[in-house]
Amino acid sequence: MSNRTIKVEALTRVEGEGGLYVQLDGDQVQDVKLSIYEPPRFFEAFLRGRKLEEVPDITARICGICPVAYQMSSTHALEAALGVKITPEIRRLRRLLYCAEWIESHALHMHLLHAPDFLGFHGVPDMAAHFPNEVNRGLRLKKHGNELLDVLGGRAIHPINVCVGGFYRAPKTEELTRLLPDFEWGLEAAEEATRWVATLEFPDFNRPYDMVALKHPDEYAMNEGRVASTNGLSIDVREYEQHFEERHVEHSTALHSVQQANDASYHVGPLARVNLNLDQLSPRAKRLVDEVNIDWPCWNPFQAIVARGIELVHAYEEAIEIIRDYQQVKPSRITYTPHAGFGCAATEAPRGLIYHRYEVDRDGKIVFAKIVPPTSQNQQQIEDDLRDWLPRIIVDDDEQTALDCEKLIRCYDPCISCSTHFLRLTIDRGNPV
Repeated sequence: MSNRTIKVEALTRVEGEGGLYVQLDGDQVQDVKLSIYEPPRFFEAFLRGRKLEEVPDITARICGICPVAYQMSSTHALEAALGVKITPEIRRLRRLLYCAEWIESHALHMHLLHAPDFLGFHGVPDMAAHFPNEVNRGLRLKKHGNELLDVLGGRAIHPINVCVGGFYRAPKTEELTRLLPDFEWGLEAAEEATRWVATLEFPDFNRPYDMVALKHPDEYAMNEGRVASTNGLSIDVREYEQHFEERHVEHSTALHSVQQANDASYHVGPLARVNLNLDQLSPRAKRLVDEVNIDWPCWNPFQAIVARGIELVHAYEEAIEIIRDYQQVKPSRITYTPHAGFGCAATEAPRGLIYHRYEVDRDGKIVFAKIVPPTSQNQQQIEDDLRDWLPRIIVDDDEQTALDCEKLIRCYDPCISCSTHFLRLTIDRGNPV
């Protein structure tokens, strides 16, 4: 077989850029490297010396798609360091904020980023000509999430109303209740969207994953819970770094997370959450789980799009319940006195578990910061998936092989800029015979 190289300069329909290197010996996969080549942005480093009050707004800038995940994780960790106890009303408002992020992110991924792969389109413009109703539905659902973020967070992207202790300002009751008609329509549309994606043709690709997510005894885990896995792990968040470790790999500027016990990869994201938390889903989301033609627990990453739809329904249903019961929160912020301490927290970003740890000095300045995004945790898992996937899809047409690799990677909805950036594909088919 002749020496051949394939390059995809930028993976489409994901957030960020990077590269994938594949080495082949005939049809045998010798090596797969997910190469993150842009310099890291050093958020952990430049947080040091900052006042703790600055952290939520700074960490929100890590990602434009999931800023709430960074804000919530940082505020929870800093509150743990300071011993701040928020009220049930503030806690409930924070869950509403997280519902907003799940709605805008899941709607975007399902309709505009992932669905084209299953329908044979290169992108949304081509798809829109044949599926205008579905594309318009996705845009409208995403807008709902952004509107709720605007009300709760002060603006739709990179919210500025979140703070340690709560919110700088709680919305008035009428600011939220005016959203109810759109959200009631959105709940019906989310169910329709989930039924639609469940009918897509999924490759037969089931793998023996260890899936990791937060699990809470009383609710579908978003902001709080124990770190659990499908292999039986159940630990307090404070034990996270005793079980999971970030490691530098030579081919990437981004760290890869593995399980310390066996150096194994693990899978975070909506598929992990639904598998681990079926019993905590909202009533209408739970009915959809029974309705869609999928065996649960599900081990096929391509069917993560259905798990996202189920969570989209849950987020709408919970948001509607919170809005209907809402009375303006007073006080919206719990006061505190800065002092030395350290704390950690984990929440569930749309793409999976996210972990933060901080140390604060007696003046309330950051001494140490550690941030582990979901995409960093999935990177090693994606490489492992590709080693299994490539032998099934390798063809002489390098462009088609590259496209099929991208389809698998997009199942994870990678948000590469959270760690660095993503995808250029190189396939090394070996020296000419």
